Amino acid sequence: MSVTYIDAIREAQEKVLREDGRVFLYGQDIARFGGAFKATKGLAEEFPGRVFDCPISEDAMIGLAVGAAIEGMRPIIEMQFADFSSIAFNQIVNQAATHFYRTGMPVPIVVRLPSGGTPGSGPFHSQSMEGIYAQYPGLVVVTPATVSDAYHMLIESVKLDDPVLFFEHKFLYRWLKAKSINGDGLPIGQARIARPGKHATVVTYSAMVHEAVRAADRLQADGWEIEVVDLRSVKPLDLDTVLASVARTGRLLALGEAFPWGGVTAEVVAKVTEEGFHLLDAPPQRLNARDTPVPYHPKLWAAHRPTPESICEALRKLLSF
Repeated sequence: MSVTYIDAIREAQEKVLREDGRVFLYGQDIARFGGAFKATKGLAEEFPGRVFDCPISEDAMIGLAVGAAIEGMRPIIEMQFADFSSIAFNQIVNQAATHFYRTGMPVPIVVRLPSGGTPGSGPFHSQSMEGIYAQYPGLVVVTPATVSDAYHMLIESVKLDDPVLFFEHKFLYRWLKAKSINGDGLPIGQARIARPGKHATVVTYSAMVHEAVRAADRLQADGWEIEVVDLRSVKPLDLDTVLASVARTGRLLALGEAFPWGGVTAEVVAKVTEEGFHLLDAPPQRLNARDTPVPYHPKLWAAHRPTPESICEALRKLLSF
């Protein structure tokens, strides 16, 4: 019996609901329907009065969560898609993110954001917005890439006193499986080495971790050992692990599914260049999705995002320098 990524998210919510009476769930169609992706299936029946359907108003959803958190609750908010969080942007970055700085009172909310692309999702349901929110002080931005991280990082997020944006990748929901949920997990803010290597470092997160590992496996046939660093969270960002990896390999490819202008990959390259320039044997490189809206057609979508083929191409260029 295997556990999927979406199973882990549901089980984490069940655990925190059971163990902490301050936790409640709020979102569109999450009670009777069980959510757009069934991440809350059955929880309304198991925990009556603590799983609520809400109006189609993301701004109101986060506003309610901020108020509830100020009053001592620990809400978990489900956005149907990360893209729709832009409607709640003011509440997230001007209210939740700044409240502790302004008042000394924490706002412990978790906003679950189904993120990234899937075949046929198109431009309004496929965006990767983690780099936008990482721009703002006061927010924690997590990007789990494994079944165990989806479980443990969600539980840890609920325990934090900071507002957390939990970017869970839709493509991983039912594709990614594990035999069980392992261990206690690493703390938020600590990266992990997803694949050891010695010739080049790929720094990435979320679904791109798996694409990077596939690319590294292909290049192994040519004698190249590629190290893959899974950031796990992009705010805070574990620069120490990144620099230690670059010190071993001398080369850096920052990889992400988000649009190429700015964002997480740009920050990784800038930080390594600023603090680890002496470690580099080649100019650091970035690889992101194309600078266009996300296309609907599955073949166009596959060409829009980084793939093992395009990652291999970028790494071969980096290795040849």
